[in-house]
Amino acid sequence: MNRRIAMKIGATMLFASACATQSLSQPSSSQLADNPLSFMFGEWSGTAKGVGYDQKPFEITQTERVGPMLNGGVTVIEGRGYSDSSDLVFNAFAIVSYDKRRKIWEIRSYTDGHAGTFPFEPMDNGYVWSTPAGKDAVMRYTAKFEGDTWHQIGEYVPKPGEARVTFEMTLNRIGDTGWPSEDAVRPFTFKNE
Repeated sequence: MNRRIAMKIGATMLFASACATQSLSQPSSSQLADNPLSFMFGEWSGTAKGVGYDQKPFEITQTERVGPMLNGGVTVIEGRGYSDSSDLVFNAFAIVSYDKRRKIWEIRSYTDGHAGTFPFEPMDNGYVWSTPAGKDAVMRYTAKFEGDTWHQIGEYVPKPGEARVTFEMTLNRIGDTGWPSEDAVRPFTFKNE
């Protein structure tokens, strides 16, 4: 097959696929309402403090932006922490989704060159998730939302032993966001040659 013809067929199929799914690109209000994390959508800012890996205490300005993707089926989160001099000192990214086949919630988290997929439990006004933290221990993150306030703690939980808080943040909602679905790449047309 002529390469030019093959490219036109491929481009036509790509364009047709984009047109067929165009109506699915923006989540409907009912799809967003079905997402149990829709109360998180928006931009947030506040203070985070804790103890770092080096065992030194820290306090930063923390920001979060949260939004839906894939018609509300996935929640995308980006966290950024800034020093007093406005330098970026922390950056994390996460995707929260429900696996219909396995009937479980999970979070895929990325930060500082580390990544992993972990169990996630949505609640009426927040969530809980945890990651391994060495032999016989986990880091458990518990978030609660009340109105426009997001409060979250991170606890080091050894087995056996008592949990101890190593991280705490309190954020205020500062507004809506179209992120990440806003300004998506739109389909384009090809001219006949």
